[in-house]
Amino acid sequence: MEPAAAEIVDWSRIDHVLLDMDGTVLDLAPHFTGLQGRLEWYCLDHWSRLTGLDVAQLKVNARAHIAVLPGSEAFLDAVRASGRSLWLVTNAHRDSWRLKMEQTGLTGHFDRILCAHDFGMPKEDPRFWPALRARHDFDPERALFVDDSLPVLRTARDYGFGAVLAIRHPDSSQPKRVIGEFAGVDRLEQLLPIA
Repeated sequence: MEPAAAEIVDWSRIDHVLLDMDGTVLDLAPHFTGLQGRLEWYCLDHWSRLTGLDVAQLKVNARAHIAVLPGSEAFLDAVRASGRSLWLVTNAHRDSWRLKMEQTGLTGHFDRILCAHDFGMPKEDPRFWPALRARHDFDPERALFVDDSLPVLRTARDYGFGAVLAIRHPDSSQPKRVIGEFAGVDRLEQLLPIA
């Protein structure tokens, strides 16, 4: 039996909710892969140079496969209704996240959409969170961060986030993952209701 939301997150200690995009809010099933752990992994320009293909256009052509994970929108609505700050923090290239937000209509749910490319380093880099906070101040001790990547979760934990959660089922085409290192949920909707 899954623990209740109140057992996973103490909402009385959370002012800011920071979410990853691919694998947390959106289904990871139609995802491109590459140089994992480096910014180039997420950079459409890099893959276009490397392959000679217009990867941004390929993503546009694949837009019908972009899907919101079940329950994500209900969770986003609940966070907004609670008055907490809601940020999307992604390693995805800006052309990629803009396309995905346009396709899903989720842009308006977020107070901020922050792209690692604007900081010159991915979320896995220990310098990322101080750089983000220097531009967009928040109290990490009163923040919840949710992601599907263990290296990113580790960096957020080490930076001092008050709550760090893993998504165990980021890809609907694959089985759930077992993650013992972090508390986790299959989907964001399992964090409802928000107190």
